[in-house]
Amino acid sequence: MHLPNALPAPAGPIGNRPTAPAPAPARTAAPPRNSLMRDTVPPVAFWLFTLLLVLAHQGHLLTLAFPALAVLVGLWLYFMNPVRYISFMWWLWFLSPEVRRLADYSKGAYTPTSLIQVAPLAVTMICGLSLLRHYPLLAQRRGLPVLLALAGIGYAFAIGVVANGPAPAVYDLANWVYPILVGFHIMVLTRRYPEARDTIVKTFIYGMLVMGAYGLVQFFVMPPWDAMWMLGSNMESQGDPVPFGVRVFSTMNSSGPFAFAMMASMVFVMAAKSRVRWVAAGLGFLSFALTLVRSTWGGWVIAMFIQLMRSSNRVRLRILVSALVIAALGVPLLMVGPVADRMQQRFSTLSDIKQDQSYEARNQFYADFAKTAFTDVTGEGLGATGASTKLSNSSGQLGKYGSFDSGVMNVPFVLGWPGTLLYMSGVLWLLARAVRVSFRMPEDRYVCACLSLALSMFAMLVFTNSLISTGGLLLFSSVFSIVSAGHWRKSTRRQARIMEVSH
Repeated sequence: MHLPNALPAPAGPIGNRPTAPAPAPARTAAPPRNSLMRDTVPPVAFWLFTLLLVLAHQGHLLTLAFPALAVLVGLWLYFMNPVRYISFMWWLWFLSPEVRRLADYSKGAYTPTSLIQVAPLAVTMICGLSLLRHYPLLAQRRGLPVLLALAGIGYAFAIGVVANGPAPAVYDLANWVYPILVGFHIMVLTRRYPEARDTIVKTFIYGMLVMGAYGLVQFFVMPPWDAMWMLGSNMESQGDPVPFGVRVFSTMNSSGPFAFAMMASMVFVMAAKSRVRWVAAGLGFLSFALTLVRSTWGGWVIAMFIQLMRSSNRVRLRILVSALVIAALGVPLLMVGPVADRMQQRFSTLSDIKQDQSYEARNQFYADFAKTAFTDVTGEGLGATGASTKLSNSSGQLGKYGSFDSGVMNVPFVLGWPGTLLYMSGVLWLLARAVRVSFRMPEDRYVCACLSLALSMFAMLVFTNSLISTGGLLLFSSVFSIVSAGHWRKSTRRQARIMEVSH
């Protein structure tokens, strides 16, 4: 059976595929009458209901209702408008941790585990249905890297169930798999690439506006619900729960994931068109700096450099002007008062590496553990490292390898040689294809932004495992967006030639 290079235009949001490919119908200027009710009202109602429960101090009800309603809205959007589903998923990752803190504050006590934190993962896993509905795509050339990566993860899962137990292995499996599933979902929507591109960029710009603004409030004011969460969770690495003492994490769980989100948002500024992007970029830049996460600072510099190198002259000029505007908005505010003190203290560690305890600890970790990581042929399996180790014991504390600061060693240590070979073959294949497509589309600012983000995230493997969780979500979403862009361009050109011949 011959499968076309691009998926046929869906009859519905994802829809039943016709038996034979046909020219795409002309787009109508006016949206369907029921589009507002179908696409916008459910997520807006969900967030308004959440706000109402927060204002009413109904923490217990919020804890139960939030994940249940989030899954229902996620399922609705997946089938009704799978592009809008992607936006809703990202907003859950952006805001769910803050909702959890507000629920705890309403209940008057910190809770070590909360159902609210399950919501973004559960909604994200819905896109796994795309893999089941469009599995023939795995037999195509663009789907083979996905098959390789999933095979590598499957091997490590089997080892992890035996070595670490079912619960840690399943939890870790979700963190490794969902970035790939989201990327595959984006690839399925090839025919809707322009809509997906605009939706993703808009989501990150407005997300940066909201999270950047709240991050500054957190730094200068320190809301009591955030302070209570920092004290209850013993997040000593996030600084002190007082004004001017915190490493900004805004509405997310910690400064690391928040810095990833802000880094991606500032990369997407170069592909955005709305005027609000300048205000969002100024707020996001300030909050991003106040995370004090140096690895993402370096990642952002790498991303900007790649964007400059891969862009056309016209886009390159736009990037330079945008960078100057962001610097003009943000840098002066970082040089005043207590903000300047925190920044100067952090920058001093860059100039005096010998006094940097974090750098020394990472060097020592590489020296002590490299042999173990790279000579473990079988691998320790999923659930051996990270937060999943909390499920390996009754105390709920991190296990022996709970803190793992190197993705370069984490991958072979967990996946072993067979799993690493399969998984990394798929990842490198995807990256190589993304680079090739980007060379053919230098005029597409979104493709350029995605390439720079994906390569910078991959480079950050030295510091953390950026192939999973938030980092992996950004990397695979970016790579598959580029692949989708390439196939959309090829498909539209083919359709144009067909139309020319028919006329």
